[in-house]
Amino acid sequence: AKNAVNLMMKNLMDFVMGSLAFWAIGFALMMGSDWKGIIGTTGWFLHGDAYDVGTYLLWMFEAVFAATAATIVSGGVAERIKFPVYLFYSIIVSAIIYPIYGHWVWGGGWLSKLPFGVGAVDFAGSGVVHAIGGIIALVGAKMLGPRIGKYDEQGRVKPILGHNIPMAALGAFILWFGWFGFNPGSTLSAHELRIAVIATNTNLAAAAAALSALLFMKFKHGKWDIGMTLNGALAGLVAITAPCAWVEAWAAVVIGLIAGVLVCWGVIMLDKLHIDDPVGAFPVHGLNGLWGVISVGLFADGTYGNYTTEAPYVTGLFYGGGFGQLAAQLISAIVCFVWAFVCAWITFSLAKALFNGIRISPEEELEGVDIIEHGTPAYPDFQVVKHY
Repeated sequence: AKNAVNLMMKNLMDFVMGSLAFWAIGFALMMGSDWKGIIGTTGWFLHGDAYDVGTYLLWMFEAVFAATAATIVSGGVAERIKFPVYLFYSIIVSAIIYPIYGHWVWGGGWLSKLPFGVGAVDFAGSGVVHAIGGIIALVGAKMLGPRIGKYDEQGRVKPILGHNIPMAALGAFILWFGWFGFNPGSTLSAHELRIAVIATNTNLAAAAAALSALLFMKFKHGKWDIGMTLNGALAGLVAITAPCAWVEAWAAVVIGLIAGVLVCWGVIMLDKLHIDDPVGAFPVHGLNGLWGVISVGLFADGTYGNYTTEAPYVTGLFYGGGFGQLAAQLISAIVCFVWAFVCAWITFSLAKALFNGIRISPEEELEGVDIIEHGTPAYPDFQVVKHY
């Protein structure tokens, strides 16, 4: 509660900084004319040939994705990162990290031209958007260190509960609904009949993942855990984002069931490693983003092409496609992890030097940064009691 304004500011500024950075630099690197399969080189500031209705349409859609990749990190570094550091990293993600990997997959870059299957594919961004954001969150959480009071002297976990579960549930519902723009919208055409398949798969995967997370937590801890069930739904949405156009309904359910277990396992593993990720950004987006990318190589049913209805069709291992598409997806997932991890480490290290550290002081952390940094309490009619 004492950092709610700060988190809202960070999410707001992700879209502010992301929009401007992606307009100036990111879009050209991502979707500009390809240079040796590595980066795009045209379309800076949406100038010149980029002044076109179709290009503007694509820019607006991809700009929201860029901001999404950046804002995923906000939960992973919550309650302890300096605000100027956050603005700095947000620019880097939207201008460089997201666009360059995005170019490799979506902009005609080298991953899309791998000589396996039809090359690496990712329909709406399990890897390009979610894994990138989740892996950066992992690095940020590790470099910042855990929040004060997260672990006791024996290293045991002391849960720091979210202050508003109804708001968290509302957020999950909004995200679930918004994903029908995220995935079906990635056809970039309301006339594309594949939208029906994509929307159905999106919904089924979310439902299956929520159920498997619910049951996992019940068997593990004996409680019907709402927080992890909500995260399970999001994990299913993340995982189905890459394969949504290429798989049958049953496969979407299987992908979701695995995603729900993965997110629970991921949260448990981070706690064992003493990496404090307050909202499970890496288990939800990082782990399941990578799982979504890989799942294409297993479950793609050979009825839909490379983002079009035309051949060659994307065919996974379980549908007679052999190991070709799976190999392409595995390479893409490995490259995604390495690229995001290394870039995040460099970004936060540079920020540490530029801003005299990346973490707020212990006094600021105990007080909460809403008043200190923003001069505004989230709930002025209530007193936030500090325990230390």
